[in-house]
Amino acid sequence: MSDTMYAALLRGINVGGKKKVPMAELREVLEGLGHGAVRTYVQSGNAVFGAPAERGAEALARELEQAIEARFGFAVACLVVDGAFLRAVVEACPFPAGELEGRQLHVTFLSEQPDPSRFARIEAGDFLPEEFRVGDRVLYLYAPDGLGRSKLAEALYRPAVLKGIDATTRNWNTVVKLVEMTGREEGDGDGD
Repeated sequence: MSDTMYAALLRGINVGGKKKVPMAELREVLEGLGHGAVRTYVQSGNAVFGAPAERGAEALARELEQAIEARFGFAVACLVVDGAFLRAVVEACPFPAGELEGRQLHVTFLSEQPDPSRFARIEAGDFLPEEFRVGDRVLYLYAPDGLGRSKLAEALYRPAVLKGIDATTRNWNTVVKLVEMTGREEGDGDGD
């Protein structure tokens, strides 16, 4: 197959009854845009699809955002990354992922590389045992009690820290599953 496999990461859908985007309809939207090998994973807005590499991830994301708004009537920020990028994110993980539960390790995907000065006011020692590291357009977050109880996540995701950067977070299990899904040549079933 000559298409590159991409993952679309939608931000803030199907949470608390707001911005409902059924995965079957998301697949229809992606197929309607001409993408192949479309599959979704869980209800939190993860899809993989094939598209020509020359289209570029940024253009694919904007196209998907427009199509979602046209279909559902509300805006949803989308980040699109290719399978090679996802594999690099997993390989560069600074934490011992194999020793942790998926709920303890999270990756926040960012629309651009943040300047390190954005994190200057976060005193890492104040949040131990929680830790974070900045990677290539990602933040890695180790939160032993999970994201929902993480004080460090609250500090990292404040508007002042990530102002102007689209960001969406996935737990480690989801990141690994998306690597697997973007590594397939052809779709062989849905992850729902």
